[in-house]
Amino acid sequence: MKKKYITAEEFDEKFDAGEDISQYLEIDKARRPDLEQKKISLSLPHWMISGIDKEARKMGVSRQALMKIWINEKLKG
Repeated sequence: MKKKYITAEEFDEKFDAGEDISQYLEIDKARRPDLEQKKISLSLPHWMISGIDKEARKMGVSRQALMKIWINEKLKG
């Protein structure tokens, strides 16, 4: 029989012991806040876009992916 609710301490103990904790998770309600995205609009001069596209082709990634990489690097700076 599944036990639906346990305390945080019990959960931690089971997790640390390597037990299967999946029965205590509500996967359908799970979300990763760090990965939630919000669309923005950004106007750049043509020469910047051309430069970004050139670098993206060199790296084999999309313009958007390259911009995410660069912004992430700057923020972690």
